[in-house]
Amino acid sequence: MRTVFVREDARPSLPRQCEVMEVSPFLREAIVAATRIPLDYAAGGRDERVMDLILDEIEAAPRLHLHVPMPRDPRLARLCQKLIAEPARPVTLEELAREIHVSSRTLARMFHRELGLSFGDWLRRMRLLLSLPRLAAGASVLSVALEHGYDSPSAFAAMFRRTMGVSPKAYLEGRL
Repeated sequence: MRTVFVREDARPSLPRQCEVMEVSPFLREAIVAATRIPLDYAAGGRDERVMDLILDEIEAAPRLHLHVPMPRDPRLARLCQKLIAEPARPVTLEELAREIHVSSRTLARMFHRELGLSFGDWLRRMRLLLSLPRLAAGASVLSVALEHGYDSPSAFAAMFRRTMGVSPKAYLEGRL
């Protein structure tokens, strides 16, 4: 898994926030080639063209809706940070609501208002996003499933397939 950092003023057409996108084999190889380019590369040469090509491909790449928004409300932010720190922790909306002294209905409304997602949708998205680096590092689907709160690898694989359109194995073979 690679992270690409782009200067804010590189191009006005690029997104202004962090995004997750589908990386084509072509873009993947261009990014790998860029890892061998010095930070102070010469303008007008091959290195600059590789970097411009990467920006072209980033602009054209399909976006994956894996962004996990974080709340501004301090109580909700603390809950979300706890869940991120312990993704396997079994939780219910009622239990979390008690932690911040609100009703479960109020907490559900807070999730929708602050994050634009239901609690369940936010939790699934967060767990999926946290699981990708572990899968990319070669961890088994079983261990990743258990580390991220799923009772079985088949439950994790089903959620992964519903969200990503392919199984974890097919995703890794096709895109990494």
